[in-house]
Parts: sequence; C-alpha cells; structure tokens
Amino acid sequence: MTAPTPWTLRDASPDDLEDVLRVWRRAVEATHDFLAPTDVDGFEVQLRRELPRLVLRLATDPGDGSVVGFLTARGGEVDGLFVDPSVHGRGAGTALLEEVAAHHPILTLDVNEQNPAAREWYRRRGFVEVGRSATDADGKPFPIIHLRRSEPPGAR
Repeated sequence: MTAPTPWTLRDASPDDLEDVLRVWRRAVEATHDFLAPTDVDGFEVQLRRELPRLVLRLATDPGDGSVVGFLTARGGEVDGLFVDPSVHGRGAGTALLEEVAAHHPILTLDVNEQNPAAREWYRRRGFVEVGRSATDADGKPFPIIHLRRSEPPGAR
C-alpha cells in the first residue's frame, strides 16, 4: 500500500498563470544549467503565450494552497512536468505523473539530454530511451531524448 500524497492535485485556472510561471522558472533555473539567461527569458515568453491554451494539472500544498508543481499532457503524451526545487524529492512530480498513468498505461515524453538528473528521475520511474533528436522542437541546439514507459516499475 502506498502512502497518501502530501499534495492536492487539481486543474489549473486562469488565476494560476503567474504561480505556474514562477514554478516553471524556478525549476528551469535549478535544473537547466545549460541554458543561458536569455534562453530562459525567451522560453518564458513562449510559455506565457501558450499556457492559456494548455490543460494543466497542479500539485498544491494542502496547507496553504500554493502551487508546487504542474504537468501538462495530451492523453499519455506528457508535454511538461515541472516542480519547484524547494519540494524536489517529496513526491509532487511522481503524484502528477502517476495520475496521468492511471488513465494511460503507456506514457511518452521528451527530456533534455543535458538534464541528467531528470533523465535519471524518469529512468527510476520505468522510462526507457526510444530515440534522440539533435535539436529541440524549435530547432535550437538542445538535444532531446525521447522516452517511453509501457509499465510502471515493479509491475511485473
């Protein structure tokens, strides 16, 4: 039996936009040291434009309701998963990921090759590498590793 998550999971509302952007920026600055500050600024402008069109699930602190992480997915394709570094290792990302997995047994996602901590985090959750792209979706020189999980760890 797994312990209950210490996080509340809920859908995002338009009022959550700034909190989501804050979590995204803090997570990226903590984990994407291969990006220059101008890259992060550019991605933030793009994300600010796209966020209102995305369906986001949030992990929030049940005590004060603050947003600590978010996930966006289309079916079993995870487009983004970011957790505030202040709560890394406390299960918010896993809770968001497993919520999607409960409805979609096969999950796919992309991760930056230059983010070894994230690659290892996904590996421990049963993801395997199925491909690589030399550039990101915008053609920038940030290699992407394509991952897939067809069953969670310990399912056999």
